[in-house]
Amino acid sequence: MTDRAKAIWLGIITANGFTAAVMLVTKYAVEATSDMKGVLILSDFVLLPMLMGLINTFFWRKIKVTAGPCFGYGALNLLVGLSYSYFFMGEGYICLIIVAPLIYLFIMLGIAVGKVLFKRRQTSLQISVVAALASLIAINAITAQPGENQVTDRILIQAPPEVVWQNVTAFPAIDTKPDYWLFRIGLPSPVQSTAEGSYVGAARQCIFSNGIVFEEKIVEYEPNRKLTFDITQMPNDPEILGHLELKRGQFILEDNGDGTTTLVGTSWYDLKVKPALYFDWWTQDIIRNVHLEVMDHMKQLAEQA
Repeated sequence: MTDRAKAIWLGIITANGFTAAVMLVTKYAVEATSDMKGVLILSDFVLLPMLMGLINTFFWRKIKVTAGPCFGYGALNLLVGLSYSYFFMGEGYICLIIVAPLIYLFIMLGIAVGKVLFKRRQTSLQISVVAALASLIAINAITAQPGENQVTDRILIQAPPEVVWQNVTAFPAIDTKPDYWLFRIGLPSPVQSTAEGSYVGAARQCIFSNGIVFEEKIVEYEPNRKLTFDITQMPNDPEILGHLELKRGQFILEDNGDGTTTLVGTSWYDLKVKPALYFDWWTQDIIRNVHLEVMDHMKQLAEQA
């Protein structure tokens, strides 16, 4: 193996090994200080990838690596990181598809910064940058908290509320293939809801594909108007659900006075992944498509009736 190849691979292996070790430590710190499981924080997707880029360029400092190969080596770092996350940390492949663009962006940013730092040979500046990133990682792990939010969607149904209501508490199986692209590549999609009764306190189940079941309890029940349920038990799933806690769901039927109904669906959740600006966009998009899959099914059943 040439000296160049050794430098490249030593940088990739060291960067990924260091990142894996720090992620395990921060995971323990977050769970120990906040009693939260499944939390992935800002440093996991922003600060650590930047450090990965810096570590790589430290090993490249004696060889010339031009801009073009940097993109390829950054992608190789990403591939190695995603591989051990999948095989050794139990992350689902859809989760990794979602996080990959963000991680790659900050790996490349770290490489860009590192090429400048190590080219100038300013030891004090290099130490201060690495120390600052390490401090931010530690602070982020100690202060991490889930982010609470909600998603609301509305659809118009050509049927009165009493007809729509017949399939709100529970509905028969959806027998059409979903259109949403993440559902098509394996993300569990809603299939059916069942309930043991139509009253406050009744147990309810929301059944998804792949055998995933959300255990629920009805907490508000107003016939032809409102159904609210708390999620009492989340399924153990390695995909999005491992980093997301759904808290409550609700359907409200608004009588438009002309024989039509506006069906309003809302979900409340705690997002355990940072940065929220990036991941909340994905979360809301996924929850919105769950809503629409269920609500379109209710619409079809009501309008056929």
